[in-house]
Amino acid sequence: MTQNGESPTPTRRAAIPDFRPVVESAPREPAAQETVLLPVHDLPNAGSQGPPHDRSQAILEATKQVAALLKRGDHLFALAGSVAAYAHGAGARLRHDVDFCVRREDTEAVTRTLTEAGLTVRTPPEDWLMKTTCLGQEVDIIFELAHRPVTTETLGRAEELAVDSVHMPVLAPTDLMRGLIEAFSEHYCDFGSALAVARALREKVHWEDVRRDCGDEPMPAAFFFLLERLNVIEPPKEER
Repeated sequence: MTQNGESPTPTRRAAIPDFRPVVESAPREPAAQETVLLPVHDLPNAGSQGPPHDRSQAILEATKQVAALLKRGDHLFALAGSVAAYAHGAGARLRHDVDFCVRREDTEAVTRTLTEAGLTVRTPPEDWLMKTTCLGQEVDIIFELAHRPVTTETLGRAEELAVDSVHMPVLAPTDLMRGLIEAFSEHYCDFGSALAVARALREKVHWEDVRRDCGDEPMPAAFFFLLERLNVIEPPKEER
């Protein structure tokens, strides 16, 4: 309150291309489907590790923010992981992080774009990804999918989809499913989450391509057998 009893006039930050905050002369409401992008420094909980009140929405907000930065940097990329499955229509449980795919040769430019926007990019011991944090959510920048390098062809197959009203390239269903299944091993074998995605995307996946690429590895073979017994997919043509 001011000394004369009047309430101060509120102001708010506006969305501008270079992500620097300004104050508008008069508040306005965003138009329908408008994405309001604030500087990462000024976003609530940016860099915070604490759990958000709505984890799923926080993950989606982080996804939109990082995708907007990658698009404005004119980088070749695709959304992956559980958020990509969600974008394709699989009611997948959003996990604790966001995954984006880029080519290894683009990592330096991507790092520069994210750093200039106020995000801290970290290099973990694993040599196939980088990490950052946005809106309190972990974001993985991946350049290998189950030990397969992310290529121009992989990213070229990505589909432009709306993720919570923001359009971005999303890993194609076949590539997404292949990455999930090829990751199975004796050390990691979470059939539950992959099964839900397989059920939801079964009409969109080229299963013969996935079978061929996964070869005869025991854990992927066991998962295919489970999908067949549950009538999610049909057996290979030569076995019918």
